[in-house]
Amino acid sequence: MGSELALLGGPKAIPGVFPPYNPYGPEETEAALRVLKTGILSRFLGAWHEDFYGGKEVRAFEKAWAEYFGVAHAVSVNSATSGLIAAVGALGVEPGDEVIVSPWTMCATATAILVWNAIPVFADIEAETFNLAPESIEANITDRTRAILVPDIFGHAADLDAIMDLARRKGLKVIEDAAQAPGSRYFDGYVGTIADIGVFSLNYHKHIHTGEGGVCVTNDPQLAERMQLIRNHGEAVVGDKGVGNLTNIIGFNFRLGEIEAAMGLEQLKKLPRLIEAKSRAGSRLSAGLAGLKGLETPMVKEGCTHVYYVYPMKLNPAETRASRARIAAALQAEGVPGVMAGYANLHLLPMYQKKMAYGSRGFPWSGGLYQGNVSYARGLCPVAEDLHHQSMLGLILCMHNYDDNETDQVIAAFHKVWNRLEGLG
Repeated sequence: MGSELALLGGPKAIPGVFPPYNPYGPEETEAALRVLKTGILSRFLGAWHEDFYGGKEVRAFEKAWAEYFGVAHAVSVNSATSGLIAAVGALGVEPGDEVIVSPWTMCATATAILVWNAIPVFADIEAETFNLAPESIEANITDRTRAILVPDIFGHAADLDAIMDLARRKGLKVIEDAAQAPGSRYFDGYVGTIADIGVFSLNYHKHIHTGEGGVCVTNDPQLAERMQLIRNHGEAVVGDKGVGNLTNIIGFNFRLGEIEAAMGLEQLKKLPRLIEAKSRAGSRLSAGLAGLKGLETPMVKEGCTHVYYVYPMKLNPAETRASRARIAAALQAEGVPGVMAGYANLHLLPMYQKKMAYGSRGFPWSGGLYQGNVSYARGLCPVAEDLHHQSMLGLILCMHNYDDNETDQVIAAFHKVWNRLEGLG
């Protein structure tokens, strides 16, 4: 390895490019071809009929998913975004209600609330796990709060016992956004199965993926039925099905195709192996990076596992004496893939700063349905904002396979940069 940093003209620590993460094998190919040969790529009907619930591949996939995660009901959808929309709607959230959510998540987690003309309220996060902080959730509860939407960010569970206890005391429902954490454990259960509804992603670069897709899980048969109705043009079905509760039953098409379901079933069989590989890479990184000045490796809380969709770290610039931007640039120049400098602060997006979602007049914040005065001001979530702007440094592990050799190359690149921090300024 050359003595000079690649950022300053030296050779790269990682001269090649890691192959992209690819969990597919001949099983998925065979499954897709089997469905193609039937000529039935979707079997859903938007009417009260046995095909209202989809074809045999969709039903087999849902059954297998429910059995794997130990829940009563699994409802497949065409994306986790659709799943979050269906989940919020199924809870009966009304226009003008408030739903507490994290600023550190994919934007769809919060916009799923706005779809129902409800108001996202952003609570702050824990500095250790980057998940919603229960004390900040409680501080943001008002008489308009109806639910809490909790991401299990980066592959590690939120403090679900504390959040569920708070929700039960306050009469609130909880949705887990487990898009980044399939197979992650929370004591005796799986992440995504602790709340009233959990939502998983099958999107590109997730641990298992079908191109696009998602799955919602619940132990409540009424919530499962409502998500099935929202998924498939429920307004055309409720009369013949004999459904009396019409709240939020609006005609969406969130249906998963038969090919995606067949591939998803094959991917599900591999999930233990796929998450074990990511957990191994994360543990190997933590061992290899331990002791680097000013770098804090990820916490894994007692009773939890981490499946490392992202390997999240924290920097202390006072100790490194180099800015995060320079360190990130140096790692990228050495060939380290998927370097993240910060993550998200959704409350600072233009939509929330201007309070404008539907039309040009500020609806749903204005227009008479919402009686509160939610703030999205800078400084609202100080932990999240500090992490985003100054101290969080991450690696997107799900971009690549991260076998032992690749992991060791990344560790070597970190050590090369850290050995020359004084040259970064």
